Amino acid sequence: MRKAKITVLVSGGGTNLQALINAQKKGIIKSGEICLVISNKEDAYALKRAEKAGIATRVITKKECGSQENFESELIKAIDGAGTDLIVLAGFMSILGEGFTAHYDKRIINVHPSLIPSFCGKGFYGLRVHEAALEKGVKVTGATVHFVNEIPDGGEIIMQKSVNVLPGDTAETLQKRVMRLAEWKILPLSAEKVCFDITNKEV
Repeated sequence: MRKAKITVLVSGGGTNLQALINAQKKGIIKSGEICLVISNKEDAYALKRAEKAGIATRVITKKECGSQENFESELIKAIDGAGTDLIVLAGFMSILGEGFTAHYDKRIINVHPSLIPSFCGKGFYGLRVHEAALEKGVKVTGATVHFVNEIPDGGEIIMQKSVNVLPGDTAETLQKRVMRLAEWKILPLSAEKVCFDITNKEV
C-alpha cells in the first residue's frame, strides 16, 4: 500500500507541524508521509523543524508573488509538483481563495482552536479565539479539525476534542492547554484518517 503524500503549510513556530512529525515517528500517521513544508514567511521557525526532520521546505511569499492570484498559483505548482495527496494547514496565516480550495476539494484540512460552530469564522484565529471563549464564560472549549472550503472554518468537521476551561485561565494558559490536550492529538489522528481514506479509495 502506498503512503499518501502530505504537504504542510505553515507561517510561524510550527508546534502543530512538530506534533505531526512526532506522530509520524511514533507510527500514529502510517498511511501518509510529510514530503514538503511550505511557509509564507521566510523566518518561520517551522522551517527549521522541518529541516531537522529531513523534510523538504519551500518559502513562497505573497510579496514576492505580487498578488493573491499569483501566490495561490505558485502554491499550487509547488504542491502538485510534490505529488501531494493531502494539504494540512498548521498555523498558516493566509486565507486561501475559492479557486484554491476547490482545486483540492476534501484534500485540505485545518485545526481550529475551538469547538466549531463556536468562536469561528472570519477574524477568529490565534489568541482571539480563546479571548472570546473566556469573555463568553464557557466552561468547556476545545479544538476542531475540519476540511477547508471557501468559507473560513466552514468545511465538514472531521474530529473534535473538548478541553475544560479552568478558573483563573488567561487566553495564553487556555491556548496552551487546548494545543496540548486537543490540537496536537486530533490533528495527527485526522491526517491519518484522511490519508487512509485517500489510499484505500485507490485499491
